Amino acid sequence: MSIELGPFRFPIDATVIAGVGLWSLALYLGFSPIGEWVIEQLNRWFNFAERSLYLSEEEFEKTRPAREAQNAFYASVFSIIPFLAVGALCSYGVEVSLGKSWAISVGILACMGCGIYELGRRDGQI
Repeated sequence: MSIELGPFRFPIDATVIAGVGLWSLALYLGFSPIGEWVIEQLNRWFNFAERSLYLSEEEFEKTRPAREAQNAFYASVFSIIPFLAVGALCSYGVEVSLGKSWAISVGILACMGCGIYELGRRDGQI
């Protein structure tokens, strides 16, 4: 499978996408406090950047709740980008050292382990 953008052709391997996705999910679950911190920082930055676009205070306050909700949504979506990058590195490392099929297998094991860890971590907070 490949993507064509004009004269360029980019091959896409399904096992690479699966491995990166599994490793990213495992890291997102295993390091969920860091994910929440990234969301909070992005939300603060989006709100600050959007505030600088308005000249009057009343115009800013008129649509503030809707914009803050939209910024929170964007922050949660963009917070997965660091985990995708680190997940790609982990998947690549396992793929180089053990092979393509092992990147997916170890990614599944990492997802299960980090999911169980996250359940225990949340249960311990109550």
